[in-house]
Amino acid sequence: MRILIETPVAQDYKTVWAGFNEDLFLALKPIFPPLKLLRFDGSMAGDEVHVQIFNQRFDALIVEQAELEGEIYFIDEGKQLPFPLKKWRHRHRMIQQAKGSLIIDDIQFSTGFVLLDYLVYPGLYLQFAGRKPVYQKIFGKQVS
Repeated sequence: MRILIETPVAQDYKTVWAGFNEDLFLALKPIFPPLKLLRFDGSMAGDEVHVQIFNQRFDALIVEQAELEGEIYFIDEGKQLPFPLKKWRHRHRMIQQAKGSLIIDDIQFSTGFVLLDYLVYPGLYLQFAGRKPVYQKIFGKQVS
C-alpha cells in the first residue's frame, strides 16, 4: 500500500536537505504512538535510525541517497518492524520549485494481508500528514 504526502515549504531544497537531522526527526515525532529515539546516524546511505514504539523496535537503514538537478532524496527501508508491519520503504524527496521547495513523503508498506493494510492505512496516513505543519513551521510556508 502507498501513502503519498506533499508539503510545499518556503526554503530551497538544499536548505531543506541540510535540515534533515536529528532535531527535525524529533520534531516530526507523532503524538501517538509514543516513540523513543534509540539511534540516529543521519540520512546518508548506510546510516541507520532505530526507534522504540511501546515495547517494539522499528529499525530502518538508509539504502539510497542522491542529489539530482533540482532534487535531493533518500530512501529508508525497515529492517526490524513493529507488528503488524512486514515491509517498509520510505522515499523522502526535496524538490526545488519556483518559490521554495516541495517535500514529498512517499511510503510503501505492507502487513502481508491486504485487509489489514487497509485497516492500518488511516493511522499511518494521519501520522505522516501531521508532519506538514511541522515542516512548514521549520522551513516556512510557501506563499503563492
